[in-house]
Amino acid sequence: ASHRLIALEELFRGTLTQTSVYPREVAVRALAHNACAVVLAHNHPSGNPQASRADEAITQTLKAALALIDVRVLDHFIVTRSEAVSMAELGLI
Repeated sequence: ASHRLIALEELFRGTLTQTSVYPREVAVRALAHNACAVVLAHNHPSGNPQASRADEAITQTLKAALALIDVRVLDHFIVTRSEAVSMAELGLI
């Protein structure tokens, strides 16, 4: 399938060490844009681009929640000051 960017939104803002993510809100925004897929991203201010267990868990939770409304998670990027890492390329999606 061919995909194109239809919106870019910041949904959640957290502290230096954590952010609360609500799958319902992600689903609401995906539906509002009539999206068939999403690409997620969040930053690691520490500079460590490695996905944490919490990163992996929320990605799987979002993937399962969005699958219920036929929205695919194509990727989840972890962004640092110097690089961005694709969880899909790491086999974590």
